[in-house]
Amino acid sequence: MTNMTVEPDEATRLRNAVVDTLRSEGWIASPGVETVMRAVPRHEFAPEASLEKAYEPYAAVITKTDEHGVQLSSVSAPQIQALMLEQAQVGAGMRVLEIGSGGLNAAYLAGLVGADGQVTTVDIDPVVTDRARRLLDEHGYGQVTVVTADAAEPIPGLGTVDVVLVTVGAWDIPPAWIDQLEPGGRMVVPLRMRGLTRSVAFTRVGDHLESESAQICGFVPMQGSTAHNEELLLVNGTPEIGLRFDDGLPPDPSLLDNAATFPRFERWTGVTIGIRELMNTLQMHLAITLPGFCIMALDPDLDSGIVAPANKGFALAAVDDQGRTFAYLTTRRTEDNQHVEFGVHALGPDAAAFAETIAGHLRDWSGQHRGGPGPVIRVYPAGTPDEQVPGDRVIDKVHSRISLSWPARQ
Repeated sequence: MTNMTVEPDEATRLRNAVVDTLRSEGWIASPGVETVMRAVPRHEFAPEASLEKAYEPYAAVITKTDEHGVQLSSVSAPQIQALMLEQAQVGAGMRVLEIGSGGLNAAYLAGLVGADGQVTTVDIDPVVTDRARRLLDEHGYGQVTVVTADAAEPIPGLGTVDVVLVTVGAWDIPPAWIDQLEPGGRMVVPLRMRGLTRSVAFTRVGDHLESESAQICGFVPMQGSTAHNEELLLVNGTPEIGLRFDDGLPPDPSLLDNAATFPRFERWTGVTIGIRELMNTLQMHLAITLPGFCIMALDPDLDSGIVAPANKGFALAAVDDQGRTFAYLTTRRTEDNQHVEFGVHALGPDAAAFAETIAGHLRDWSGQHRGGPGPVIRVYPAGTPDEQVPGDRVIDKVHSRISLSWPARQ
């Protein structure tokens, strides 16, 4: 399917090395995904990058930015592409819709569906689709259909497909994505929920979606009618401390104006994790249990020491029910240097009580969900009555209601 005669030997070596790495680390499990990732010349679909950069296992190649340097399009890292292809479970003869184009992933999909299948790749940006069409044609994938459109709307003439694979960060699930999916079909989408993005593999069940797996990931955000920006609350009105809210600001943001004038209260919890242990379920636990959940970011150039997060660019945070106090998670190394202990820092008139509340949630996570499966994620159409949307946390968006539910303990 692709012309390998002019490909340098070094590219073949690097590509096989990437696949070997991803296999050994468990990101590639199926023979089909392994075959297509060995066969397709990734570097030819990322001409902006050096050979070495194109074949870095965990690095994306940025292909377009705006005038402010904001990333608009990229070739995803091999690890992310392998993860999503494995989640999608694409087989021979299937019909696949890819939302978010670039060329490389469509070539992988074409190899997986074979001669009897069909791949349609869609992007809102004509620069991106022109690039994808050219690269696919140059490498023998002319059978892939490339469409320039806002994929939030139905794709004319497409009908229904077996798999919808979304390769841009999505905040919402437009009805067209579900309507174009066969009953029992699979959708894989990097879905943002309360500021946390997960690559979620869904199955269509009637009029809604139910998750089968979810993995931490990061993606260029979607453009068009379903684009959504987080809202930023600057504590004390200065750019030093920013709280990013994914689903709307607190009812009266001005109540936080004086929070940072209070002394910082620190509560170390005794809850520790290994330095390589994933925080996936902890992040989701706090997003589910804390109504005022948000992400705190600190401008390092303006850092005055008011707050001291372990990660200045991304700290799990929340505002209390009264809206006058905020708190965030931090960590410190333990004496064995192999673990970190969680702490809660809080600022505001109710700092001690709020810090203890969050410490209690940390202990609950450690006892109930640590090391276990993540929550089940379900997507229902907007307007679905509350009694038909079970969940420990329901997030209302424009087109959908997303519920998060911890699976029953065995």
